[in-house]
Amino acid sequence: MRRILLAVSVLTLFAAPAVAADDLMAGFYGNTAVVTGGIVESHTHYRADHTFDVSATAMGQSYNFKGTWAIDAKGQLCRTYADPAPPNTPNPLCTPAEAHKVGDTWTVTANGNTRTVTLKAGIE
Repeated sequence: MRRILLAVSVLTLFAAPAVAADDLMAGFYGNTAVVTGGIVESHTHYRADHTFDVSATAMGQSYNFKGTWAIDAKGQLCRTYADPAPPNTPNPLCTPAEAHKVGDTWTVTANGNTRTVTLKAGIE
């Protein structure tokens, strides 16, 4: 279960868009990054005030996480979880950011598991 939650956390982090040159996250505001595959589905929402929330389901269980995000000097998306943080997850958790826009679908592989990420318009 902990591996699943860590995978969800990592996968949602790869969903960072590069829409506006001055704001790497602009494409995600008001939209939802949906990660599917295997037994996990998560929905992540980033806000311009540098907060985020994640709702995930795995094996019939629901999980909710929230916190703050920042782009570090290396161009990575770093999320700092508030209580509760996902089990066995570094806090903050930083991953490379990639450019995506609403309607994009891509795959991410983490811990040997491939998941599909779709950036959907609106809050789901």
